[in-house]
Amino acid sequence: MEFTTRPSPRIAYGPGKLSKLPDFVQEIGSERPLIVTDSGIRAAGHADRALDLLEDAGIEAFIFDRVTENPTNACIAACCAYAKEAGVDSFIGLGGGSSMDTAKGSNFLLTNGGEMKDYHGYGKAESPLLPFIAIPTTSGTGSECQSYALVSDDETHVKMACGDAKALARVALLDPELTESQPRKVAVLTGLDALAHAIETAVCIPRNPISKIHSREAFRLLATSIESVIESRATMEDRSNMQLGAALAGLAIENSMLGAAHACANPLTAFFDLTHGHAVSLMMPHVIRFNREESAVREIYESYQSYIPKNAGGATDMAVWIEQLILRAELPGLGALEISETSLLDLAEAATQQWTGRFNPRPLNQEDFEALYGCALSSSPERV
Repeated sequence: MEFTTRPSPRIAYGPGKLSKLPDFVQEIGSERPLIVTDSGIRAAGHADRALDLLEDAGIEAFIFDRVTENPTNACIAACCAYAKEAGVDSFIGLGGGSSMDTAKGSNFLLTNGGEMKDYHGYGKAESPLLPFIAIPTTSGTGSECQSYALVSDDETHVKMACGDAKALARVALLDPELTESQPRKVAVLTGLDALAHAIETAVCIPRNPISKIHSREAFRLLATSIESVIESRATMEDRSNMQLGAALAGLAIENSMLGAAHACANPLTAFFDLTHGHAVSLMMPHVIRFNREESAVREIYESYQSYIPKNAGGATDMAVWIEQLILRAELPGLGALEISETSLLDLAEAATQQWTGRFNPRPLNQEDFEALYGCALSSSPERV
């Protein structure tokens, strides 16, 4: 097997690590950083705490707090305009994947001009980008360790993956204390998304010795603590496991890719406004059953199943375990979301256009995608 790894950000991890933010800003040579975040993170106090830390260190910082969920071209253009007017020299993405994607996208536009569609794909930026620091307040996307910004088209809501090695964070600052403010629903959905990242990167076609190390450790950490998150009894150790696991899964994506569950999830988000973590978790069990028809993939799944906690009455089969997590999280199935059999063809057609599907270990055509959606619909608790 031939493979080439991508660089990773410098990872600074530990409870209370946010206090070291001024040190990292100074190390990257920034004097006017822009904190990119959303109104919820600002209301939780995280953005103003970061601002106070920087100002106490004599660093003039600015805040853009109008990030939207699944950021669009318009959101990123607004952030870029603010950054340009403020004359910033670095970006700090503080929040979930949307905040980090907005910071990355604004960085593309500020330094290279044009529109986000110009960067759809990989390596389209001709000029250097400003330094970027990523500070996740959720444990899910792994965007802090990836060189991609995911941007939704304003009209179609289809996500564009805009990647470039120059967009990678200089520092990924992981402070699990910041995740304490997450609402339970956010913690559950982002955690399930991270779990899907660990599973899909473990078996995707571009997997390699480096990505597999990240995938396996990510799954071990996430599997250890996801049930505590769902049951609202997460300790600081659980939060630490989730945040580090999400970051490692992000590194696994950066060095390999995803698969059919993500290809199925994006049309559900675009057509039915289903949250990404919800969509990908509903599809994951059916993709696992589809993929394990391949013996090599089945062996990988089985080796990972040893990390599933042996709780009373718990499942050790990975697909069944994820279904149990979905039920315990009280996530509605496709049947409760006004998704009918008449929608399956359109969903399947859209799924074939998703680039992550081409990296699935077992090839899929439109009929396969339609069957996966059909399985998810028929197994929905609302249909039982």
